[in-house]
Amino acid sequence: MKKVSLMCALLLVAGIGAHAQKKEVINDSNTPLHLLQPAYKVPYGALTVEEVKTDMDRVLHYLEKNTPTRVVDKNTGKEITDYTKLDVNSQLERGAFRLASYEWGVTYSAMLAAAEATGDRAYSDYVRERFQFLAEVAPHFRRVLETQGEVDPQMKQILTPHALDDAGAVCAAMIKAQLQDPSLKLDGLIQNYMDFILHKEYRLADGTFARTRPQHNTLWLDDMFMGIPPIAYYSLIASEQKAACQAEALRQIFQFAERMWVPEKKLFRHGWVEGMQDHPAFHWGRANGWALLTMCEVLDVLPEDYPGRDRLMNLFREHVRGLAALQSGEGFWHQLLDRNDSYLETSATALYVYCMAHAINRGWIDAMAYGPVVQLGWHAVSTQITDQGQVDGTCVGTGMAFDPAFYYYRPVNVYAAHGYGPVIWAGAEMIKLLKQQHPKMNDSAVQYYRTEQKTNEPIFHVE
Repeated sequence: MKKVSLMCALLLVAGIGAHAQKKEVINDSNTPLHLLQPAYKVPYGALTVEEVKTDMDRVLHYLEKNTPTRVVDKNTGKEITDYTKLDVNSQLERGAFRLASYEWGVTYSAMLAAAEATGDRAYSDYVRERFQFLAEVAPHFRRVLETQGEVDPQMKQILTPHALDDAGAVCAAMIKAQLQDPSLKLDGLIQNYMDFILHKEYRLADGTFARTRPQHNTLWLDDMFMGIPPIAYYSLIASEQKAACQAEALRQIFQFAERMWVPEKKLFRHGWVEGMQDHPAFHWGRANGWALLTMCEVLDVLPEDYPGRDRLMNLFREHVRGLAALQSGEGFWHQLLDRNDSYLETSATALYVYCMAHAINRGWIDAMAYGPVVQLGWHAVSTQITDQGQVDGTCVGTGMAFDPAFYYYRPVNVYAAHGYGPVIWAGAEMIKLLKQQHPKMNDSAVQYYRTEQKTNEPIFHVE
């Protein structure tokens, strides 16, 4: 019996020893620790054009299904094809999103860029079909408004804009579409929008776009994008007003910046009220995206030697530096940019990815410095595209406040239209970037190179 017990004990000790050998502790002496795989929360590393296009296509297909182009009777739901018979009961068929909101103006511009970047006409067809539809039905709805005093609210937003939200982004997209396809008959809609922007929008005494809410003579950073790009693009089709429009676009940017740029943060404040003694600075993510996008749009239009363009370029680059420094480890930017306990937000992240990638592609900023930033940002954005093609994690429409809780607790929703255009635009510019630059993993990190690297092997350097 003792012999059996002794043998069992020896076997147990031997088993423990063998098990201990199998569980050898990983340390610096026996393992190249720099090769251990990090537990990234979002994808990190290589990215292909095909992956980006696949994500974009899901969004496109979702939007094709959820933004119909039909007129229906609001009481019966029956389609109306004879537009001469429209009346107060006629309305645009309701999809998940409005066809002429400022968010959809962004989406149309993004779709045009996507068609150019991918060569896929499905993106430009999306724009063409909806703009043709709106141009065709607008005169008939105007007749209803003038003769019966009422009209579908979505069409009223087009026919009688009352804010830059109603006019600016859609107008800029229509000008771009008209420039690409002169057969589109958008002149009437464009002129109607521009009349409001240039002559009817509320302004401060010095001419800066302003609002009377939430306080008298309030500047909204959002209005940089709502009003300035259409003026810049209008200069490309209105030869007699070209000089005046280019000067006005630049003047508006600098007058906004004079009040809203916070140089020590390299960020813009969201709101500014003329009557305030102090001016609180809440650096809302999406509004800073609108400002950065505005500068991109105007820089695209102004000639290289235009007076003041260098000053605008310097402001743009400073903004990029401020934003890049605040990117989270997950690749997103925060709802309030400088408060990393506020939530991570999709639409702002997509706007920054587009603008920075566009700036790299235009040669305005350095690919080596900012290529990894935008690649990480796109990886983050891609995680918010659902299997159906919806975009998640986007803050809903947001007013202005002067306390942090307002921004911290704004809801996010897949039907927040603000996310779709920026995501398509970001993807389009990432495709251009990947075709022009040469990103590669080096010592486990994403690096951007100006020329193709000869070896496919990872390059390691242990320090």
